[in-house]
Amino acid sequence: MVALAAALSGCGNFSPPYMKPLSPQTRALLAEKGMTEQQPILIRIFKAESELEVWKQKDDGHYYHFKTYPICAYSGGLGPKLKQGDRQAPEGFYLIDKDLMNPKSQYHLAFNIGFPNAYDRALGRTGSNLMVHGDCTSSGCYAMTDAVVEEIYILAREALTSGQENFQLHAFPFRMTAANLAAQREHDWYEFWANLKEGYDYFETTRLAPKLAVCGKRYVVNAAFVDGKYPNPRGSCPRYQKLPMVAFKPPKQSETPNMSHASLAKPLGSTLDLSFGAITPTYQAMTLGPATPAPEKKTKKK
Repeated sequence: MVALAAALSGCGNFSPPYMKPLSPQTRALLAEKGMTEQQPILIRIFKAESELEVWKQKDDGHYYHFKTYPICAYSGGLGPKLKQGDRQAPEGFYLIDKDLMNPKSQYHLAFNIGFPNAYDRALGRTGSNLMVHGDCTSSGCYAMTDAVVEEIYILAREALTSGQENFQLHAFPFRMTAANLAAQREHDWYEFWANLKEGYDYFETTRLAPKLAVCGKRYVVNAAFVDGKYPNPRGSCPRYQKLPMVAFKPPKQSETPNMSHASLAKPLGSTLDLSFGAITPTYQAMTLGPATPAPEKKTKKK
């Protein structure tokens, strides 16, 4: 009877990964940084550095760095995803809501990046099931270890179930410093990356989620369109003006996050002449459109 009671007690304490609470250590780190589980989040990915950052929005509306996680694996090289089957991990600005969360992924836990967005579709790019997931294996996704994706998933889950309608994910080829971009001036994707840098710079300067639109086959950052007319992503841009950009001034006693880099799963910087020095810690509307619904597959589900 004692053994049976113990066994039943153990079953009663079991919870699947998607229902787990944050670990005591992560809760302690949130408290130390003056953050809560329920606050909105924003995620940034840097391919060359193999890093994923989670940012938390505090009561002043600005985002503060919470934690940097190592990316275990991703497939392809630097540059955007172009078509189904190219095994390329996407780059660009994406939007994740509850419908893109996958609690029953066969890759432990996952959420869909939202590819293709309005920008990708305007350029005829194709693909589906592009995820951030566990299992440390990738065919066009950003793969983490199971423990790491579990913590990221829970942070996203808590934000979305606490009122955040969706959160932005910014996927960059590398940290978009002026020096890093200049080193790629002869690269085929230089103009695309220069466009991504506009969103990167906005966030670095303001610590606010950038207001984004798509027209003229490019992202338009922090702009107001004349007469409130929303642009056609496939058409030329209507008249617009850039909105004021106010630089973020951190509170006097705000701690400076430790941005030291973890071991890189895929250190491309040494061959691309990129500088990966410490960064300055660094978003409210997003109108890039939903991801194209993925067709049902009989293969291993992400």
